[in-house]
Amino acid sequence: MIVNAQTDTVLAKTPVRIGLVGCGRLAEFGYIPAFRRAAGVTLAGLADVNPTRCSDLAPQVPAYKTVQNLIEGGGVDAIIVSTPTRYHLADATAAAQAKLPALVEKPPGIDVREAEALARLLPRPWIAFNRRFDPDLARLQRQIGSEETLTVHLELHYRRNAWNPIDMQDDALLDLGPHLVDLARWLTACEVTSVQTRTLKPDYAEFELELERARATITCCCNRPYRERVDAWGMDGRPLGTYKRGGIVAGVVGKLLPRRENPLVQSLARQLELLSYAVRGVPSTQQLASVGDGVKAMTILEAVRRSARSGGSKHLVIYPHID
Repeated sequence: MIVNAQTDTVLAKTPVRIGLVGCGRLAEFGYIPAFRRAAGVTLAGLADVNPTRCSDLAPQVPAYKTVQNLIEGGGVDAIIVSTPTRYHLADATAAAQAKLPALVEKPPGIDVREAEALARLLPRPWIAFNRRFDPDLARLQRQIGSEETLTVHLELHYRRNAWNPIDMQDDALLDLGPHLVDLARWLTACEVTSVQTRTLKPDYAEFELELERARATITCCCNRPYRERVDAWGMDGRPLGTYKRGGIVAGVVGKLLPRRENPLVQSLARQLELLSYAVRGVPSTQQLASVGDGVKAMTILEAVRRSARSGGSKHLVIYPHID
């Protein structure tokens, strides 16, 4: 069955029941409003160490303290893991043991070994690289097309104190790096072969990627005003396209209109719809990121750390084998 308007109507009548584990800021500003927008899914349960927070965010949805309690409560067809990174593997394992498909927020785990452990679970989880489903980034990917030689610059900054996460122990590389290295691979449709780190600090990372037919520079920071930007150039510096969000003007507008919808909602809603297709086995032209994509992202980040430890020398990226 191919996804079309008629398929969407059928799926909306019998939505996939999703359990969301973790009621932090991403749930509050992203997933819960995304559930209201997405077709084919319904939020059937929430779990958090503070069930009261779940009840405050979604009063009509059953709330539990643990993923196991949520699973035992029944009534869910799939799980989204949006807990702090150090709990991702355990929560995804609980879903797999219950034979429930899972979508795990980035990063897949605290290191590549945890990402590889996710890949050994059955059913295998998907990884929530939601920026693949931003329509403006999809347009940029089409503009890049099959360009033979590419230069790409990607940056993602935010002020963590402004986001006010409930539980965050990740450094900037682990917090923001997975999205950017996945975008570099996805936008260029080629693999990273080596990395070279310029700067690696707890709140800031800057590094270069060599890909099969491209070079990418990545910067990420968790103590600057919110800004996302991707620029792509072809051979001889010919501009191919730009994606940008945030910046000073957007920050001022956000303060004047604090109740407006978070930009994450649109891509998260589409990701939820694709999760419903995947759970039902419905083919789609867009695909969720695989656990293999997560392993590759974490392998690249590990090479960034190795390069930093060696004073910024170039390090080859050797991917572990995933069956």
